[in-house]
Amino acid sequence: MKRKLLAAVAAIALTLGPVQNAHAIFGLGDIVYDPANHAENILTAARTLQQINNQVQQLANEAQMLAHQAQNLTRLPNSVAPNLQASLARLDNLIIIARGIAYQVSIIDSEYRRLFPEQYAAAVSTPQIIADARESWSLAREGFKHSLEVQAEVVGQVRADTVTLDGLIAESQGAVGNLQVAQAGNQLTALAAKQTMQLQTLLAASARADALERARSLAAHEQARARFARFMGDGDAYTRR
Repeated sequence: MKRKLLAAVAAIALTLGPVQNAHAIFGLGDIVYDPANHAENILTAARTLQQINNQVQQLANEAQMLAHQAQNLTRLPNSVAPNLQASLARLDNLIIIARGIAYQVSIIDSEYRRLFPEQYAAAVSTPQIIADARESWSLAREGFKHSLEVQAEVVGQVRADTVTLDGLIAESQGAVGNLQVAQAGNQLTALAAKQTMQLQTLLAASARADALERARSLAAHEQARARFARFMGDGDAYTRR
């Protein structure tokens, strides 16, 4: 359309320019009509209009570019971070409140030696040995209970994670900009990391329960031997470590 307009204007200018000379307009005194000048003015106006159209198109392109940039900076409407942090906090709380031998490396050795002695000294009474046996049995029982609690919490979180995963997939598929795509990917990665931590916690709780049961079994053998020795009155000394 623009090219046709310029071509038409040029044709008019060429038609008017060579064949007509300037002349006074009848009835208007000294006003002189110059066809060549008139054609030049039309060409100038056409070029000016073309420049304006080009500037308008450039502004439209810049506005569209800014709109795309704004879209790339649009955030996802939802974030799963608070839910993931709350879930991990619940698991951590289960670890903190675990009864018996704690998960802290710094105190495991002393607690283990106290609760599961390798040998009993002769001065240790039979009632004390029986009390230790009851305590070690209670610890093993609590260890299995704790493992079941962690398993139940993890199973509940896996069900919730299924809903979270569906939402993240839907958001990633409907992402409208680079930022939303990156955020959806980051949240999916965070969910996978959280599930890995859940599995590690579950394995730790299960292994702890098994370790407590094996320690209780070993302690039971020593307790039975110590009680039998006292019953027989052989006078052998046992050192409690």
